Amino acid sequence: MSDQDQAELRVRLARLEIEHEDYDHAIDAMIAHGVDALRIQRFKKKKLALKDQIVRLRAQIIPDIIA
Repeated sequence: MSDQDQAELRVRLARLEIEHEDYDHAIDAMIAHGVDALRIQRFKKKKLALKDQIVRLRAQIIPDIIA
């Protein structure tokens, strides 16, 4: 993988981590304001999907190497 590809993956990873954190704050605010549980559950599902993407990108950037 080229250095440019690595850099692009790192930028994408950073954006996904920020978006994941934004969902976390949004969910906390929704809970505090008493938003219905179905809406909160949808946000949690989107947050979990972002987490899965983050894990996959991290694996691409730092592959598991068994010595």
